[in-house]
Amino acid sequence: QGQLVASGGGLVQSGGSLRLSCVGSGFIFSGDSLNWVRQAPGKGPEWISKISPSGDSTKYATSVAGRFTISRDNAKNTVFLQMNSLKPEDTGSYYCARGNWDNVPPRRFWSQGTQVSVSS
Repeated sequence: QGQLVASGGGLVQSGGSLRLSCVGSGFIFSGDSLNWVRQAPGKGPEWISKISPSGDSTKYATSVAGRFTISRDNAKNTVFLQMNSLKPEDTGSYYCARGNWDNVPPRRFWSQGTQVSVSS
């Protein structure tokens, strides 16, 4: 079935940066695309980024393109999300998820969340 564990969230001022990590286990990590999904308080989930199994292809939602960068280290079974120029509207719970999705994947593929709070 596999497991994903996300970490790296925190409180940061507007304009600041954070780097999220997500470690996978129990499945062939290098064989799966990986995604980041977020959910702001009181809102539905939003797919924000995807990376191919080898890491040579990435895709971003318009809301984060140019500010966020997804990457992966298959040797360490880890996917990253570098978040720069953070805005208060980036506040929410962030999740990584397995699979080749261009929209919000089913929750059964998600990690637990890591909280990101951006103050103005």
